[in-house]
Amino acid sequence: MNEALWALGRGTGVVSLALFTVSVLLGILNRSGRPLFTLPRFSVALVHRNVALLATAFLAIHLVTLFGDSYAQLRLVDFVVPFLGAAKPFWLGLGTLAVDLMLAIVITALLRGVVGVRVFKAVHWLTYLMWPVALLHSIGNGTDVGQTWFIAFAATCSIAVVAALVWRLSRGFVEYQNVRVERAS
Repeated sequence: MNEALWALGRGTGVVSLALFTVSVLLGILNRSGRPLFTLPRFSVALVHRNVALLATAFLAIHLVTLFGDSYAQLRLVDFVVPFLGAAKPFWLGLGTLAVDLMLAIVITALLRGVVGVRVFKAVHWLTYLMWPVALLHSIGNGTDVGQTWFIAFAATCSIAVVAALVWRLSRGFVEYQNVRVERAS
């Protein structure tokens, strides 16, 4: 049973990271105001949200299965408080920190109408911290880190996100840059 839990925990962690990567890319694309192929911008926003929620579901499965795995040695406190784990406390703590950040992002996204757009946007910026922390957790705590497929996977995710961030910081990022008018505060 431990073997099955370990395999499921490992696999759902990788899928979760892949989906969070896609979500980050879609979020950046959506912020640019551009469509995705034939999808209009509002559809890109919906796909972004649904991919993020699917990634969160895979992350939940990742956590539950590893909690049941005796090799991982997880306690309930390890899911909330970073860096207290019995095995690889630093790398596990990065995972806990990423989960804490993700929860803040998801909760404010779901309560966007209640907390307001400013709070939503401010908390959503934590994605730029959550994603690399999750990647570092997978590199430091993952059992496949030396495998060629995982190195290629992590490199592909990293290159895609870094390229999107460079584009996000470029002058031509916003599609309708000349049309938008900034409101005075």
